[in-house]
Amino acid sequence: MVKRVSNPDTPASAPTFERALAELEEIVRKMEGGELSLEDSLAAYRKGAELVAHSRQLLADAQQQVRILEDQVLKPFESAAAEDR
Repeated sequence: MVKRVSNPDTPASAPTFERALAELEEIVRKMEGGELSLEDSLAAYRKGAELVAHSRQLLADAQQQVRILEDQVLKPFESAAAEDR
């Protein structure tokens, strides 16, 4: 089981990566479809920029966690032939 590590800088109400991506897709669909007024388009753009920044931070956090796991778990592979030398 994978334990999620909470980031103290991220509010509890912040969306997951998947939710942020779904919200971004919906914003793009509405903006491309011409469904929004100019004011609503600006608000949607602002919200989209926030979601992108949040998603980038989530990805950076995940990459850091992978680096930590690799440092603790992965070791150089020694083949049996190298051990016989």
